[in-house]
Amino acid sequence: MNHTLRRLALKGAFVCALASFLVPSLIGSAAAQENVLRVSAIPDEAPTELQRKFAPLGKYLEKETGMKVSFVPVSDYAAVVESLATKKLDLAWLGGFTFVQAKIRTNGTAIPIIQREEDAKFTSKFVTADPNIKSYVDLKGKTFAFGSPSSTSGHLMPRFFLQQAGIAADKDFRNVAFSGAHDATVAFVAAGKADAGVLNASVWDKLVEAKKVDTDKVRVFATTPPYFDYNWTVRGDLDPALVKKLTEAFLKLDSKNPEHAEIMQLQRASKFIPTKRENYDGIEKAAQSAGLLK
Repeated sequence: MNHTLRRLALKGAFVCALASFLVPSLIGSAAAQENVLRVSAIPDEAPTELQRKFAPLGKYLEKETGMKVSFVPVSDYAAVVESLATKKLDLAWLGGFTFVQAKIRTNGTAIPIIQREEDAKFTSKFVTADPNIKSYVDLKGKTFAFGSPSSTSGHLMPRFFLQQAGIAADKDFRNVAFSGAHDATVAFVAAGKADAGVLNASVWDKLVEAKKVDTDKVRVFATTPPYFDYNWTVRGDLDPALVKKLTEAFLKLDSKNPEHAEIMQLQRASKFIPTKRENYDGIEKAAQSAGLLK
C-alpha cells in the first residue's frame, strides 16, 4: 500500500471512530433536550421576582412530570409569544392579551390549560400621588403610565375601560409612558414621572403587603370591572399525555397542603381551575376595539 492509500485508510478509520463517539453523544443530547420542559412567563415584574416566584413551582412540576424543568427568561412580552410559536418554549405564563396574540401567531394552536380562580375576575388599579385626581375625568391633561404595551391588566383592559368612560388615552392625556412592568408603574407614579398610572390588582396588593409602596403617598382612585386574565398556555403540538400531566399537576395544588403552601402563596392563587380559549374572546374584542390588533 503506497503512502497516499495508507493516509486515506487512516483518515477513514479516524472518521469512523469519531462518528462512533459523536453520534451516540448527539443522540443522547437530543434525548436529553426532549426530556426538558422549557417554561417562561411574560416579564410583568422584575426578572429576579419572576425567578423567585417560579422556583418552587418548577421543582413541583419536575416531580409531577418526571422531567427536568428549565425556566427561560425573556426580554419582553413579544418574545414569549414568538418563542411559543417557534417551539422554543413548551409552557408559558401569559396574560389574557398575550394569549390572544399567541393564538393569532400560532394560527389558533396554542392551548390555555389552567388559570388561577382569581383570573376569572381579575381587575386593574388606577393609582396616583396627586390629591386632585379622584376619577377618570380628572386624568385629562395629565401624564399617565401604562405597563407594557402587550399587558392585559397594565394596558389593554384599562385603556378599554377608559375608552368606555369617554377618555381617549392618546388624545386626552398630556403624555403616555410605558413603564414595562407593574411594579415599575408604581415607581413611576411615586417618583413623579407620571401623574397617574395603572397596574394589576394582584401586584398592587403584593407591593402593599410587602410595604414596598407608601400608601400615604400613592393611592388607588379607581378599579376596573372584572375580566379574564392570566393563564398557563402550552404549544399546540406538545404531547397530549404531557399536557394531561401538567393540567392534573396544577389542579392538585392545594393552598391548605403545607407542601404546596409556598407555591400557592408565590403564585398568589387560592386554587387553579381549567380554562379554555373562549374565556378570552372578550379580551380579543377589547383589543380590536382599542385598535391594538392588526
